[in-house]
Amino acid sequence: MTNIAPLGKKDLPEAPPLRKLLGPSFILLGLGLGSGELILWPYLSSNFGLGIIWAAVIGITLQFFINMEIERYTLVTGESIFVGFTRKFGKFAPFWFIFTTLMPWIWPGIIASSAKLVAAALGIPYTGLIGIALLLLLGILYSLGRVVYKTQEKIQRAIILVGIPFIFILTIILSEHSDWIALGRGLIGQGAGYSFFPVGLPIATFLAALAYAGAGGNLNLAQSLYIKEKGYGMGKYSGKITNILKGSSEKIALEGSTFEVNDANLKKFKTWWRRINTEHAIVFWGTGTLTMLFLSLLAFSTVFGKTGVATSINFVIHEGKAIAQNTFPFLGTIFLVISAVMLFGTQFSVYGSNARIASENLVLAGGQKFRTDNLSKYFYIFLWVQIASGIVILSLGFSEPLALVVTGAVANAFSMFIYSGLVLWLNLTELDKHLRPSLIRILACLSAFLFYGGFSLFTIIQNITKIF
Repeated sequence: MTNIAPLGKKDLPEAPPLRKLLGPSFILLGLGLGSGELILWPYLSSNFGLGIIWAAVIGITLQFFINMEIERYTLVTGESIFVGFTRKFGKFAPFWFIFTTLMPWIWPGIIASSAKLVAAALGIPYTGLIGIALLLLLGILYSLGRVVYKTQEKIQRAIILVGIPFIFILTIILSEHSDWIALGRGLIGQGAGYSFFPVGLPIATFLAALAYAGAGGNLNLAQSLYIKEKGYGMGKYSGKITNILKGSSEKIALEGSTFEVNDANLKKFKTWWRRINTEHAIVFWGTGTLTMLFLSLLAFSTVFGKTGVATSINFVIHEGKAIAQNTFPFLGTIFLVISAVMLFGTQFSVYGSNARIASENLVLAGGQKFRTDNLSKYFYIFLWVQIASGIVILSLGFSEPLALVVTGAVANAFSMFIYSGLVLWLNLTELDKHLRPSLIRILACLSAFLFYGGFSLFTIIQNITKIF
């Protein structure tokens, strides 16, 4: 696209009931389940106790406010945040977002974690071949549905509705009164013998957990794409990416339309804003926070202080053994299977979201070379490029899950530092003053900018110091 057309003017649709708005946040929640919720925060809790869990709540709260500013732009304009970035910051923006989306997630740590749990559940040796098989399955699933967004939403919703209640019930059964007290103390930063930061806490891993307290990285920006395809606000006038293998297509418009700012439309906007905040607060923030707390509590209750949990994804396998010993053997296996499925679902949506982000930015960056009506083709190209890259990395022997997850997460935290500032600046300068963020939301986004920036720079400096 050499030029982006100015925003047109159309009517702001009426907001439907809340139950019909449920959906996009399930994808974003699923994007976080296999990284921060299931791996990094339980890993830290199983090694350092629950005194660090305060940071998980701060992390997902900051992401809530960032996500809602991402949603605000699309709700008002009917176009993705990436089109807005290109309008505001020029042609460099799409190249930046292609690079910072694909590179941090090229490391297939989540699918490697899923593969390791599959091997443990089946009682077979873990190899990279299991991860490769899961990657191929991921690609096949995307080839079955007609509309990409609906495929992601249905799969993530099913995984969440089955997996999370099971985790909650297990945690309630296995945790003791003292464990709940430790959790309560951890929410105010009080651990066993430390406040806020325990001695020996790996800063890179802590930063990774902060980035993944929720979706993490550019995946939060994908919320803009999904609420557009769900038809939130002015997104009603945009098309959807469909499966090219099914022979169907929809007209997709990257440039959006806004609405006249008058009393009637402001009333509609406030209704939309209230309902989508409620949807995101319930599904993403509420369910995500409880899941992180319960999974961390479960890890603390079952394996804290035991040997064999200091490295890799082994702490989840040890959790499965502890569950089997304290309840019934089959429940330990079911826990491993559900954990593996949740991890697989995360990798599934990660690759889909990345492909969606990269394909749209390719059109924005490519001038006349890449056409909007080929977005579905570009989506599947980027999807299979990621799958092929994961297969190559696993084939070369880079199959240690935790190391792969942390490597990607640190890069994602730096990306979040950059775009949290860009999103806020875009909304404060490009939207009508009646539609801009409030002071509280401005302060929340600034806090996220400083929070991720400070930890990112500290981690970079620390690693440079080690080298020299």
